[in-house]
Amino acid sequence: MKLLAEIVGAEHVLTDPDLTASYETDWTGRFRGSAACVVRPGTTDEVAAVVRACAAEGQRITVQGGNTGLVGGSVPAGGEVLLSLTRLNLLGEVDPASSQVTAGAGVTLAVLQGRARDAGFDFGVDLAARDSATVGGLVATNAGGIRVLRYGSMGHQVVGLTAVLADGSVISRMAGLEKDGTGYDLLSLLAGSEGTLAVVTEARLRLVPRYRARAVALLAMDSTASAVAVLPGLRAALPSLAAAELFYAPGLALVRKHGGLAAPFPVEHPAYLLVECADLVDPTAQLVEAVQTAEGLVDARIADDAAGQRALWAYRETHTESIGAEGVPVKLDVSVPVSSLPALVDRLEPTIKAVCSGARAIVFGHVNEGNLHVNVLDTGELHEEVTDAVLQLVAALEGSISSEHGVGRAKVPWLGLSRSPAEIEAMRAIKRALDPTGLLNPGVLFP
Repeated sequence: MKLLAEIVGAEHVLTDPDLTASYETDWTGRFRGSAACVVRPGTTDEVAAVVRACAAEGQRITVQGGNTGLVGGSVPAGGEVLLSLTRLNLLGEVDPASSQVTAGAGVTLAVLQGRARDAGFDFGVDLAARDSATVGGLVATNAGGIRVLRYGSMGHQVVGLTAVLADGSVISRMAGLEKDGTGYDLLSLLAGSEGTLAVVTEARLRLVPRYRARAVALLAMDSTASAVAVLPGLRAALPSLAAAELFYAPGLALVRKHGGLAAPFPVEHPAYLLVECADLVDPTAQLVEAVQTAEGLVDARIADDAAGQRALWAYRETHTESIGAEGVPVKLDVSVPVSSLPALVDRLEPTIKAVCSGARAIVFGHVNEGNLHVNVLDTGELHEEVTDAVLQLVAALEGSISSEHGVGRAKVPWLGLSRSPAEIEAMRAIKRALDPTGLLNPGVLFP
């Protein structure tokens, strides 16, 4: 502890349980652990020195950003030094020539978005936890969010990284080169590695144009199949399409209950599709025309003003907090081929009920990516059995057990459903090469 205090300052080494408690419990309340201490470095050099000190003592490290993860990947299993990166919050000025900006790992998504928008740009990733989620965590999990349809996941925004390896050495490629054919793409390797290969301390990020003219539509559909089938036509007719989000009546009921929201339509419908267009000129007329011919459309609401758009988005974006207000759910983030999405939705409830008859499934997600967030309430002691049943179903549909939240600790037992033995051994080989003693994020991705 003394050496760590010399590196980062005594005030940034926390051991008091009252001060460490918030770092040792994840956002969902499901995952808890105990840290030897919480260390809060303020620079890459301090991160490197902390890692070297821990490596010399064989002390394992859990890396944490904004602690908004949902799979237990940033909570200590027990006895690790918890390395909090929230003080790495330097944010550079936007470079308009390259449409890029440099951000420390502790910069929150909301702050990054604000800097980009002030300069006339925007950032390609957005998600509901924007006020807490940090750049480092977004890179580590290759986060997705609501704009993947248009811009891709976090890894697509990364054009440079600085990271500390498990021996304390630093690798840095921050020139922001859009083309670089000099060997292995380490940037892509670290994006999505969940802190198991290196500690990302800063990133050079690609920005996108800012489109101020927006239109949002909430479409009531007669089935999941219709919501899936309508999307290719919308994409063809609407080059400005930026988001397509799917949710259902049970989730709508919860957000109305806990958010005090009015019913969007006079009656309930089998499925709801929220779409947003963003362009340089008002896309409302094109959106109206496109949805008028949508097969399976039962009703629609369209908003072209900011207040109306926020009101429609609230039906989707308040799902997570409304579910949390009901209890601690089993949270699963899965994806299947888009054509299999209706089958997944149809089979989910009977699959869950067969294991736990009193469970309630609240489902929402990103329809373009075949990505559903499956939240199961009231599972009692059967959370492992419910998880297994859902993930086995997803695997039977050739899907992934983790679409955008990562594997963390929560899904380690089921990694073999999505990755072959050869793939897992290849990943282990990479881990052994970069972190031979298993110093970084033990128990994440691998047992």
